[in-house]
Amino acid sequence: MISEALQDIIQELAEIEDRMERFEFIFDLADDVPELPLEAWSDDNRVKGCQSQAHLEVSLENNRVLLRGGADARLVQGLMGLLALGMHDQPLAVARAMTVDHIKEAGVLNSLTPSRSNGVRTMFDMITQRLEAMSDGE
Repeated sequence: MISEALQDIIQELAEIEDRMERFEFIFDLADDVPELPLEAWSDDNRVKGCQSQAHLEVSLENNRVLLRGGADARLVQGLMGLLALGMHDQPLAVARAMTVDHIKEAGVLNSLTPSRSNGVRTMFDMITQRLEAMSDGE
């Protein structure tokens, strides 16, 4: 089961037919990802393959997923916010229940250029791979 916040956002985004209105909504989600300060940006937390400068930090504390992120583009920061709504401060099982299909269901990937769409998948994959590595290490 995915987080209630993500379910609500998916439903709201799916109801928005205008592409520019959907972008505005995503821009507003930029505030939903806890900030990773510029001084914490590193090659290790850089989202490789993203056309913008984007950085994500993933941690696991008391079986809850914690995300911090930052990007030089508001759209990318908003896409991180969408991921954060599904994963940040959620139990590991809830965060793992989120899939790229949930982002597709919201109609977000169809609104993006192919390179931005690939960037979302890259961010998602980065988070899930780090979570797998952390949970395997426990």
